[in-house]
Amino acid sequence: MSLSTWLAFVVASWLISLSPGAGAISCMAAGMRYGYARGLWNVFGLQLGILFVLAIVAAGLGAVLAASSVAFATVKWLGVGYLIWLGVQQWRAPARPLADTDGANDRASRRDLVVRGFLVNATNPKGILFMLAVLPQFIDPARPQLAQYAICAATLAFTDLIVMSAYTGLASRLLAALREPHHIRVVNRTFGGLFVAAGALLATFRRAA
Repeated sequence: MSLSTWLAFVVASWLISLSPGAGAISCMAAGMRYGYARGLWNVFGLQLGILFVLAIVAAGLGAVLAASSVAFATVKWLGVGYLIWLGVQQWRAPARPLADTDGANDRASRRDLVVRGFLVNATNPKGILFMLAVLPQFIDPARPQLAQYAICAATLAFTDLIVMSAYTGLASRLLAALREPHHIRVVNRTFGGLFVAAGALLATFRRAA
């Protein structure tokens, strides 16, 4: 991979990371509900999900998903169901100020947050098909493939880590400023609605003919 190609992929990575989607919603919801430090475990899970998707594309399994209507539908509806489930959980989240959540039952474990972030990205066929369409354009077939895919994976994970951490931090600062339970309840339900909307949007996604 030449330097110019890599720089072009850096720009593409920032655009991909900054584009609104389920990952951004997940980070803001985690920051609002659990605070910045604990919310970062969700960000870590998102990066594992990205690496998983990139591995699928690099291994050629993304092409199988694109070609098989059954595989595509299975992954898509898993993703839709998971996003809607997250929306319901966020809608029903206790309206507690951040300072009152230490030791509360609402505190998710680090593993739960990692799994949550991973599943948000890993069950999104739209992301897999997008990577299948975009990533190969930056890969030089005349050079070793594994090293190039590794460079792309590290680049995208790095940019996404920065962006998603920023989303998490901004949301946690908003939660820290909220003290009235009804304000927190409104925010929780707003993010719950956004998760459901993201699931509904994913349900309308179709493979290109």
